[in-house]
Amino acid sequence: MTEQKTYNALFLCTHNSARSIMAECLMRRWGAGRFHAWSAGSHPSGRINPHTLATLKAFNLPTDGLRSKSWDEFSRPDAPALDFVFTVCDQAAGEMCPVWNGTPLTAHWGVEDPSAASGTEDRIRMAFRRTYVELESRIKIFASLRVEQLDRLTLQSSLHAIGTVHGAFGTGRGSDADVMADA
Repeated sequence: MTEQKTYNALFLCTHNSARSIMAECLMRRWGAGRFHAWSAGSHPSGRINPHTLATLKAFNLPTDGLRSKSWDEFSRPDAPALDFVFTVCDQAAGEMCPVWNGTPLTAHWGVEDPSAASGTEDRIRMAFRRTYVELESRIKIFASLRVEQLDRLTLQSSLHAIGTVHGAFGTGRGSDADVMADA
């Protein structure tokens, strides 16, 4: 029997404190055994947003060992060779990325920044949950692809198409009641 390749995926955001951290954790869950996942930021904040950690814990995802880190860690000679690099925020997508080890396929999966949410604690919590659900929808689809059976062009096209998928609410902007029901 042939040993299955494990793919390396990196999720990028400017501050590496919310969206990219969630994506890293979600890929670890849904891609377990097939994907290694990391996250990083172009200008990392040095801390993970407390609402990110609360959201991950609410959905029973482990948070041990998570840290906000620079994308420079993944361009060093000893960094893992990357197969996939995803930007999850528009600002990071517009920045000049470092040269990665490997020849990764790239895609932009822009998601609204929950850290920009304001208002009551419930409204902020709901913004983080909406982001979580949208990222989870995309990552579940991606993790279900038979990557090893697709040529690069088909795979690249699939990555871009997945970036247009929104959460369970159809638009990624579900009602507050929908988000609370998902928790």
